[in-house]
Amino acid sequence: MGVRFSEVDLATRSDSNVIHLHVSGTMNHEDYEIFGPDIEQVIQKHGKIRVLLELDDFHGWTARALWDDIKFDIQHFRDIERIAMVGDSTWEKWMAIFCKPFTAATIKYFDASDIDAAWDWISEK
Repeated sequence: MGVRFSEVDLATRSDSNVIHLHVSGTMNHEDYEIFGPDIEQVIQKHGKIRVLLELDDFHGWTARALWDDIKFDIQHFRDIERIAMVGDSTWEKWMAIFCKPFTAATIKYFDASDIDAAWDWISEK
């Protein structure tokens, strides 16, 4: 599985609108079917959400998963306030810049060694 949806973060942060996604490998359509409904539920509960996207040895998307991602981004263009992208490669940093036109969210990239700073930024009021 390409995505590990962090249910622990949802459980311990149930009063929060922060979602933690840990992504490794290649994302596929099935990943979206697994975490999509959970994200929808948090959006319904809180209205606007924030996402900490932790990329760990991320290789991109299958074609169908990329289409799923584009559809999700269009559907939730204004539902995401902030996205903290955490990674350890140059292309992941550029991905944060590339994603900006597809969301109204403020996107900020953090190196993997700065995960605590990413949590602080995504959680601040």
